[in-house]
Amino acid sequence: MQIPSELKYTKDHEWVKIDGEVATVGVTDFAQKELGDVVYVEIETEGERLDAEEVFGTIEAVKTVSDLFMPLSGEILEFNTELESDPQLVNTDPYEKGWMVKIKVTDSSGLSDLLSAEDYQAHIGA
Repeated sequence: MQIPSELKYTKDHEWVKIDGEVATVGVTDFAQKELGDVVYVEIETEGERLDAEEVFGTIEAVKTVSDLFMPLSGEILEFNTELESDPQLVNTDPYEKGWMVKIKVTDSSGLSDLLSAEDYQAHIGA
């Protein structure tokens, strides 16, 4: 199972890559394995400003449908439109091609609430 050390993580199994004021968000390798085959990703919040912990979309797998939670407060700048035609990218490449949204971070104080790779690994018991 991959847990890249350069990323931050949430207890809701999302990863966050910070690049200046922009955060790229996706689900972790652990989450995609737990979900199973992803068949649909729905993000209807593009252009909206949401607080940390608010739902920004859903991910549907063969087994279940799960909410996706904002890791940080900010505005949804972009949705990975490749997921519309190929939601399996979440399974095959969760940290690169399977990213979900890009957020303009409006409150960087939430960064301290994110987990390091080591803390996330302990959280999932890996």
